[in-house]
Amino acid sequence: MTGCFGTAANRRWETRLTSALIVENATIAYGDFVAVRSASFHVSPGECVALVGESGSGKTTLARAILGLQSLKSGSIMVAGSPIHGASAHQSERVGIVWQDPYASLDPRWKVGRSIREPATLIRRTIDLDALMNRVGLEPHLAERFPHQLSGGQRQRVAIARAVALQPPLLLCDEPTAALDLSVQAQILNVIREMIQAQKCACLYISHDLLTVRFIADRVVVMSKGEIVEQGDTEAVFHSPQHPYTQKLLQAAPKLHL
Repeated sequence: MTGCFGTAANRRWETRLTSALIVENATIAYGDFVAVRSASFHVSPGECVALVGESGSGKTTLARAILGLQSLKSGSIMVAGSPIHGASAHQSERVGIVWQDPYASLDPRWKVGRSIREPATLIRRTIDLDALMNRVGLEPHLAERFPHQLSGGQRQRVAIARAVALQPPLLLCDEPTAALDLSVQAQILNVIREMIQAQKCACLYISHDLLTVRFIADRVVVMSKGEIVEQGDTEAVFHSPQHPYTQKLLQAAPKLHL
């Protein structure tokens, strides 16, 4: 028995040492209402984990806690070995964020080159703007354009470039393709996947779109009513869902052809 407990403890310690994001028994409450209850999962460098569930399941609330914008009632969240206790001036060095609507997340008064450089400017660092824009599939001359002069896909590439500019250990993508045409979605997912592979960063991909989840995620964490009800390798969850809620979620997506 001692050996079994020791092995479990060793696995937990190894997870702490190797994971870019660790969420342990995180509970978030608004007064008497518990929005997230005892959530636990981790994301390793070079891995993409999808957090899925219907609207109101607690995905966004948990994401806000990871960003330090929402306090925990109990439990802990660690990014690259450092606990999250509120927003930090150096947050962009730890977490890069790609929001759902790239137009809303970019300052319309700024040329996009300034927006990409913003995280580095805030901490007085410099980046190779041309090289970064090339990596996300943007011509460097577009740095002189304003957001309204770009297509939706180009704006989201700008947002990705800004998110990875400081090579943070964690990339958080909140419905990054929801505002894009279907023809552009796969391109943006490929850019995100290339950034994960090139920078060996961890990615938490938040979405209700199971088609994009299956395309990009290595593992899936399923939330319902504030609780994690199932998690596992993407193909295992999609082919053999164990929880009734996960089964219902997959059945509601007929185009998956399970």
